[in-house]
Amino acid sequence: MRYELTKDLETGNKIIDTEHRELIQAVNKLLDSCSKGQGRSNMDTTITFLNNYVDKHFSHEEQLQQQSGYPGIRAHKAFHESYKRTLREITYAILKSGPTIAELGKLNKHVSILVSHIRTEDKKLAKYLKQ
Repeated sequence: MRYELTKDLETGNKIIDTEHRELIQAVNKLLDSCSKGQGRSNMDTTITFLNNYVDKHFSHEEQLQQQSGYPGIRAHKAFHESYKRTLREITYAILKSGPTIAELGKLNKHVSILVSHIRTEDKKLAKYLKQ
């Protein structure tokens, strides 16, 4: 399954939307590598990038929240910490056992959680930042 940053996922904040687009491209690259049976070295690079980029993106969002006095910062940060931890567990399992159907299913489910988060929480944040 490929992901796309559709209009309903755009927040209207250029930085956040650009980073969301790059995150989705990294997920798609990982899924494409897995489905094509490409070597672990390609997956290793993509998994490393994906985890690092999630860290970078969430840090940017949290900085925006801190600077603006966003009232939902604690819950947003708690989601980020939990999401990063689970993403690392899933991607480590993919590296360890290979891209099994079960592990790719977990990754897809985890990405859908992020998409839902973008659709609701990140849009709230972007709306608050516009005020």
